[in-house]
Amino acid sequence: MNISLIASIVTQTLVYATPLILTALGGVFSERSGIVNVGLEGIMVMGAFSAITFNLTFAESLGPWAPWVAVIVGGLVGMLFSTLHAVATVNLRADHIISGTVINLMAPALAVFLVKVIYQKGQTDNIDQIFGYFSFPVLQDIPVLGPIFFKNTTLPGYFAILIAILAWFIVYKTRFGLRLRAVGENPQAADTLGINVYLMRYSGVLLSGFFGGMGGAIFAQSISGRFSVTTIAGQGFIAMAAMIFGKWNPLGAMGAAIFFGFAQNISIVGANLPVISSIPEVYLQAAPYVLTILVLVIFLGKASGPKANGKNYIKSK
Repeated sequence: MNISLIASIVTQTLVYATPLILTALGGVFSERSGIVNVGLEGIMVMGAFSAITFNLTFAESLGPWAPWVAVIVGGLVGMLFSTLHAVATVNLRADHIISGTVINLMAPALAVFLVKVIYQKGQTDNIDQIFGYFSFPVLQDIPVLGPIFFKNTTLPGYFAILIAILAWFIVYKTRFGLRLRAVGENPQAADTLGINVYLMRYSGVLLSGFFGGMGGAIFAQSISGRFSVTTIAGQGFIAMAAMIFGKWNPLGAMGAAIFFGFAQNISIVGANLPVISSIPEVYLQAAPYVLTILVLVIFLGKASGPKANGKNYIKSK
């Protein structure tokens, strides 16, 4: 296997892993606060829709910056959409799973409706301004490692890795992170120490919306290039599996997301690889989803999440 083939696998793995990394980080923040957010799939859908719409509208004026600004727009729309989940679970004390499921059902229908209203058809046009490939100066000239990791690679992938490292620092090394984890473990005890449980849980859910929206925006602008009802097909659930596989740790979630990104990449380019090319294509295409189910079955029972995760908090108690 030559260096160019290895470099291609590494780059494409990062392309597929980037949306999963960001969305999984969003799940970490939400569940560390005690709110289960199975609505990440729907949040990714809204992030993808808003990013593509923004990109198509402002590509001419923003040029190469359009995809990057669209990612922020997608994150803000995801944050706005996640507010529904926060209100339902924190204030109205709704069941977390049901609330997230409603978001997953509502988001695709709303997005497709808006696409039909705006573009008069079931999907958007293809965007011209997409995330291309980037080579790091100096680093690309390092023997062996340079061509593999730093030449013609995906810049959003390294951006997501930096965000994961920053998220780990915030969760484990800052006062905010300590309070977030305290609320997710024992909200009653946290409340007696003067921590605003509702505020911390809102913060966790809104952060999950922002990261999930960014994940959807990057997926749409780096992989699909347009938006339709099938653009985000199970990516939110794979990100949740990465979060669980990573044991609610930002760095663990990042590693698991890269693993799932590799599985998705192999399902597409496997026909060009030795040994793997002998596996029927239908099995390769199903592999990422089968791996997701296996991870959930094997690790969900063994994984130990925040103790108050999924439990509504009533201040009077």
